[in-house]
Amino acid sequence: MEPQVTDRPEKSRYEILADDGTETAGFAEYHLSEGEIAFIHTEIDSRFAGRGLGGLLAREALGDARARGLCVLPYCPFIRGWIRNHPEYADLVPKTRRPRFGL
Repeated sequence: MEPQVTDRPEKSRYEILADDGTETAGFAEYHLSEGEIAFIHTEIDSRFAGRGLGGLLAREALGDARARGLCVLPYCPFIRGWIRNHPEYADLVPKTRRPRFGL
């Protein structure tokens, strides 16, 4: 089974499940407000390092934000760096706020 990313709104985070969906390999915490999602912290358990799970988590979380019509505020350094490396996601960050995040 491929790793799965799931939104856990009760925990205010997206989680990535690995090893047949039995283990939480990492998460991206967020704060949701009207029309915006602020990513504040992303973490991948060291046991799962090197598998590309952080990138998958970022891509799925940002894709969900796009599908929901949310503006993204990438306070989390990992999410911000991922957007820098994948400029096709930069449009999720409001144009007037991109300089604040170095985008």
